[in-house]
Amino acid sequence: MKYVGDQPVSVKELERLARTKTNLHGMQRWGYITVDSAKMIRATPKGLKARDVWADLPALIEQRWEERFTKAAVHGLRETLWTVVSKLDLDLPDCLPILGYGLWSVGPECKRSAPVERDLPLFVLLSRTLLAFAMGFERDSDLSLAICANVVRVLNEEGVRMRDLPVLSGVSKESIAMAMGILRKKNLVEVEKVVRLNAQGIEAQKEYLRRLALLEARWKDTDALQAFTTELLLRGIEPYPDNWRASVRKPSVLPHYPMVLHRGGYPDGS
Repeated sequence: MKYVGDQPVSVKELERLARTKTNLHGMQRWGYITVDSAKMIRATPKGLKARDVWADLPALIEQRWEERFTKAAVHGLRETLWTVVSKLDLDLPDCLPILGYGLWSVGPECKRSAPVERDLPLFVLLSRTLLAFAMGFERDSDLSLAICANVVRVLNEEGVRMRDLPVLSGVSKESIAMAMGILRKKNLVEVEKVVRLNAQGIEAQKEYLRRLALLEARWKDTDALQAFTTELLLRGIEPYPDNWRASVRKPSVLPHYPMVLHRGGYPDGS
């Protein structure tokens, strides 16, 4: 929505500006945009209003993070992330792209042509760091990081009940279903009353952990990132009363990697 206004913009130009594709059909269903037969996009009045509201949210959320985690902690996180992002040579988008078939984290391959601004919003720094890490992990990998980190990680030889997987992984049952389709197609799991890793699945789990350890060893500047542990973050995600998440079960764990699906774009796949 940042690049869509009341003046038309082509789908191709929007993808160039945003450096990622998006779920245009969903945006139409939700009433934010119109797309004509010539593939030209315009924001609706509802979309323009939403864009104006969203423009102020990054600064507001960063302020709330500073109140929850202290200004010093957020500043340290920002500096670490900027150090990482400033060394990336790809021109990555400001958000995490929607995971496609196979739940791969596909980013642009075009080279960055300008220095990284120091005052980028925190969500941009987080998104680019996560995407770059995922793209590095997935290079020559048989499975995506989203599937490995959220589903393969919590499975074992004894078996796990399907209904327990959303609670154990921190992602939605729809995300689990998509991941399970890939794992079954690759013959890595057996699904009966429970889901268990077969011999090939166990090897895939070992390969995930090996690949993850090697990649983390290359990403050495993680002190500030380690300070933001899951336990700390869970204390700060109590939803505001008027947020839709206040009406659903509070998560007991966070996803180990966001699964942004076409359904809504939320990081737990919901």
